[in-house]
Amino acid sequence: MYFTKIDWSPSETLFNIGSFGIHYYSLMFIIAFSLGYYLMKKIFQEEKIPLEYLESLLIYMVLSILLGARLGDVFFYSWDYYQNHFIEILLPIRETENGFTFTGFRGLASHGAGIGILIGLFLYKRKFKQKPLLWILDRLTIPVAIGASFVRFGNFLNSEIVGKYTNSNFGVVFLNRGENMPRHPAQLYEAIGYIFLFFILKKVYTTSNKNNPGYLLGVLFSGMFSIRFVVEFIKESQGGFEKFIPLLSTGQWLSIPFVLLGIYLIIRKQFHK
Repeated sequence: MYFTKIDWSPSETLFNIGSFGIHYYSLMFIIAFSLGYYLMKKIFQEEKIPLEYLESLLIYMVLSILLGARLGDVFFYSWDYYQNHFIEILLPIRETENGFTFTGFRGLASHGAGIGILIGLFLYKRKFKQKPLLWILDRLTIPVAIGASFVRFGNFLNSEIVGKYTNSNFGVVFLNRGENMPRHPAQLYEAIGYIFLFFILKKVYTTSNKNNPGYLLGVLFSGMFSIRFVVEFIKESQGGFEKFIPLLSTGQWLSIPFVLLGIYLIIRKQFHK
């Protein structure tokens, strides 16, 4: 059944100006942050929180997510390369035989983004004390879930973080990678999973559990990283420390603590009765 095989070779850029280009992956981040701001604005208005706190929160989140995701990729997956290319860690360039070329920020890790959010919000709370930290984290889960979906769709447009070969006529042939065999579109599997999680979180937000500190965060952590853990089974290895700790991939090892923390946040109220 050849109709189940899709040849995929999109352009990675909206347009180019010389060697500089605006990538679709960057556009997905812009959409994710814009939609996140819109959703949080509605929440702040509904719960009568001054919007001046939201504008500062957006700045903290953009910086902490991008920095955390970048450093997460560097230290979790690509340290073998970056230990000899320090200048490329925080700059959108890559060294070639002809010097440096602009590449955009292609190496970003979701686990690093998660850690970055926690650190960024800790710093935010030291300055702005309008609401408790868990209150903010709980409300952020809704835009984070849908934002993660757009990021994974950006990975699909970039033909990166691909799945394993399906060994059948089902799947996506990533022609931009010079391939002719179909793979699992692992990026889309994750993206669809995060969309479902987004609607689950929106539903939970309408219940009394939204006032249970940490509950929504627990649903996000346990749901998002369970999805990541499962999809990793059909995802091509991204490297990292899995060669030193076998059995599971680097992404799966990094997901386990988040899943366990999420489960604890969901059920912890039971321990305090």
